[in-house]
Amino acid sequence: MVTTQQLVQYCDQELAIACKDGCPNGLQVEGCEQTAILITGVTASMELLRQAHARGAQAILVHHGYFWRSQPRVITGWMQQRLKFLLQHNINLIAYHLPLDYHRIWGNNVQLAKHLGWQIDRPMHSHAGIAIGMLGYLDKATPLHTFVDIIAHKLSHSPIVIQGHNRPIKNIAWCTGAAGDDIEYAAQAGVDAYITGEISESIVHVAKETAMVVIAAGHHATERYGVQALGHHLAKKFDLKHEYVEVNSPI
Repeated sequence: MVTTQQLVQYCDQELAIACKDGCPNGLQVEGCEQTAILITGVTASMELLRQAHARGAQAILVHHGYFWRSQPRVITGWMQQRLKFLLQHNINLIAYHLPLDYHRIWGNNVQLAKHLGWQIDRPMHSHAGIAIGMLGYLDKATPLHTFVDIIAHKLSHSPIVIQGHNRPIKNIAWCTGAAGDDIEYAAQAGVDAYITGEISESIVHVAKETAMVVIAAGHHATERYGVQALGHHLAKKFDLKHEYVEVNSPI
């Protein structure tokens, strides 16, 4: 067991949260003072909240939390229901967005590479103004259909593939989540393929015009692994009971 304050202070420091982001990072909803059971998940949906409560959690740690700058500044409807549930059951909600993308040990991009067996060369710049994604390579050149099949199998998700060339895949770039616009930096690096979570319509044309393969492997599917790695680390460090709860999303 650990105090929630100690848990959050440790995460804030280790994840280097001083970055420009679209939401607050750290403790978003304050609950009980002590945490013994930690539940992790990708998004703080009502389903995740209910499952965490059923498991007796005092704290929930997610990648996608609340209070995004694009959201209305009122507490009504589904937002009211989520906050009411957390406050009624005295559960802490802790969320880390970009810091859990770019962290060099527990980050989504590092952990995705680990899960898929990719080799990391160096960080890749992003439109967020910081190095979030990665540049790397496969151990051996792989036909595109084989590369896609491996991703689909290991992520349990069917990717969208934009085939800008017919070469085997060797050098790659990737950035989890909704990072389609970072294809610009992948193109500058001259990679064979750029992998992200989801893309907009315009990226289809950019991929073809830059002769690059782009793979949209799922926003949720590519961002499962950072929060799990961080949760396992916290459980070991603070002697917590930890469980990752999968609430699937097709996006």
